[in-house]
Amino acid sequence: MKFLSAFLLLSAPAATLSFSTTAAKAPMPQSNTDASGNSVDPLLIRAARGEKTERVPVWMMRQAGRHIKEYRDLCKKYPTFRERSEIPDVAVEVSLQPWRNYQTDGCILFSDILTPLPGMGVEFDIDEKVGPVVKPLKTYDDVKKMHLIDPSTSAPFVAEALRTLRDEVTPETAVLGFVGCPYTLATYLVEGKTSKEYLEIKKMAFTEPKLLHAILKNLAESLGEYALFQIENGAQLIQIFDSWAGHLSPRDYDEFAAPYQKTILEKIKAKYPNVPTVTYIKHSGALIERMASTGVDVVSLDWTVDMAEGRERIAAGRAKAGLEGPGGVQGNLDPGVLFGDFATIKERAEEILKKAGPTGHVMNLGHGIEAATPEENAAYFIETVRNFRHEA
Repeated sequence: MKFLSAFLLLSAPAATLSFSTTAAKAPMPQSNTDASGNSVDPLLIRAARGEKTERVPVWMMRQAGRHIKEYRDLCKKYPTFRERSEIPDVAVEVSLQPWRNYQTDGCILFSDILTPLPGMGVEFDIDEKVGPVVKPLKTYDDVKKMHLIDPSTSAPFVAEALRTLRDEVTPETAVLGFVGCPYTLATYLVEGKTSKEYLEIKKMAFTEPKLLHAILKNLAESLGEYALFQIENGAQLIQIFDSWAGHLSPRDYDEFAAPYQKTILEKIKAKYPNVPTVTYIKHSGALIERMASTGVDVVSLDWTVDMAEGRERIAAGRAKAGLEGPGGVQGNLDPGVLFGDFATIKERAEEILKKAGPTGHVMNLGHGIEAATPEENAAYFIETVRNFRHEA
């Protein structure tokens, strides 16, 4: 690949590499171009739209990262996560590793849900052991320091990486973008770091709900702009992660999470109606109908939900909300299955594929792949799905 050759020629140490300053360019087309010059939509995009496809597409959440030896070797040269995700050449190389190794149908940008925060006036760091660290927002004065993002100024490296990925992958491969959702990002802004119980943000929700809503509204407006920025620079699908909304009761989900998910989704659809959207929430079994009712194209299920039941509940949630069609589904193999033998991986993966049915399904894990997963098992999972065919 032309990019890999160029990347391997980089001899400067990480500290001397400059971050991107790429100027804004014309929006990229949403479709790809094949060898004959024809416009084509990747398999994964067609499946996410609910179209009939020749097979089920597959990728893995967190597919780029710690379980791949090439990535761990790269960490020795680029020791911080922000270097690896904000230096375009490095981010592209990490994004391409699982695509090259496994032939996944989606190539997702290697980045983080917190990446847009500095562009909103909120600085953060990622401690390699602790995780994200943010100065907590506690007052209206703190919130007033936030501002609407200009991604072309604050995150040009994202644009450069996405555009390079579109050049590097085959026409059959979809380049995937993503954003965190307002509630999940707010957990970091209020708690100051990763939490187990999320007591600080819940305390704010129940004692100063207007303050929390002010934070969520600011985040939603900027995250919508950030999603559009990714689409305009090459992302062909946007997955929105509200990972920690699964800690909310249904009532609180309806108040503090769903409306702000809708803000992002509606902003995307208003400008790019043909770009598919996906929502993922960890431990979302109690929220599936609510997730579907937001109007998202695809609901990504975690592994605690039976696939057949999940499809029925997604369709029911959409119908209740007056939305057309049954909706799509993504997932949902337990990442722990990839520590089993090949026979177990095949049996569990094919069970999900059969329950999901032949249309509107993007195969994935029910959460991100674990760092200790053997690469050969990840490869076998992808191969199993790529070789599977539904009976006519």
